[in-house]
Amino acid sequence: MNSRLISLDFFRGFTIAAMIVVNDPGSWKHVFKPLRHAEWHGVTPTDLVFPFFLFIVGISIVLSLSKIEKLDFSTYLKISKRTIILFSVGIFLALFPNFDFSNIRIAGVLQRIALVYFLCAVIYLNTKPFYHLWIGAVLLIVYWIFMTKVPFGNTLAGVLEPGNNFAAWIDQFITPGKFYQKTWDPEGFFSTIPSISTGISGMFCGHIILNKNKSLKDKIILIYLYGSLALFLGMLWDFSFPINKNIWTSSYVLFSSGLAMLFLASFMWIIDYRKNQSYSKFGIVFGSNAIFAYVLHAILGNLFYLPVIEGKGIQECWMYFGISTGLDPKFISLIWALFYTFFIYVITKEMYKHKIFIKI
Repeated sequence: MNSRLISLDFFRGFTIAAMIVVNDPGSWKHVFKPLRHAEWHGVTPTDLVFPFFLFIVGISIVLSLSKIEKLDFSTYLKISKRTIILFSVGIFLALFPNFDFSNIRIAGVLQRIALVYFLCAVIYLNTKPFYHLWIGAVLLIVYWIFMTKVPFGNTLAGVLEPGNNFAAWIDQFITPGKFYQKTWDPEGFFSTIPSISTGISGMFCGHIILNKNKSLKDKIILIYLYGSLALFLGMLWDFSFPINKNIWTSSYVLFSSGLAMLFLASFMWIIDYRKNQSYSKFGIVFGSNAIFAYVLHAILGNLFYLPVIEGKGIQECWMYFGISTGLDPKFISLIWALFYTFFIYVITKEMYKHKIFIKI
């Protein structure tokens, strides 16, 4: 079987499209609850977008690095180069458009993707597949121990409050720059430890996909099975270590990775096994230039705030006129998010038509 699954490209594009939708409402004051992150413990559909992408990164590592015939210095050089570029683009987005270096935020989405990619790639190249799950499990257990059993500062062990937990305390020493939430950051460096396990869960599925001894149907069944197991374990662990995206708890890793496996298996069944690809073009277009689409949406979003009418930007005018019609402001806000996502899609579709693929 060709290791390049159409369903994987679709899943990647579907995830990027979801990222754009949740990141670009017409107004942050008017957003449907499922399109917001959980305030603290718990999970919403929005909380699944980022781990889904890290999961896909893990699969991509296996599919791409498995083609290497000879491991040498150039391989590590390519991995390091890609990591540095991803991290640097994340820093650029944090600075854009004001470039205020005195208030720079070092942690961020692309920065975490870069770190997870690098560490998972190193794990893949230096350990056998059998050990990958064990490494992922150890990381989750070690993180759980630190977060729930180790006291910090003047606080007792096990406190899991916003800005008052072991990860936030450690980040004060190891994460440079300002934090997203003043005293803590959802993409802080210490909570990157369990996110490596999210990438490893993708690597695990990548090995299943590359298994030449199993049919596509058997692979789908296996991914469904392991996804259901991970989902169950995550929900079980939630009772003692709550599912929480902000501090990327171990239960959150298992829960989100389990759902990612179920999504992947479903897409594989519909798109690759049943050959029902008529509605997959949208996701494939986004997936072919995923990182570029993410960066583009972050940069162009500022243009819609440029004053056009009475000092209001296009986005603000949309909300103003939409609300004046008497429609639900949350609905108007959602329509804008969908419009903006379609706007980015039109650009990426033209690139796709002309076979322009920006790879890092």
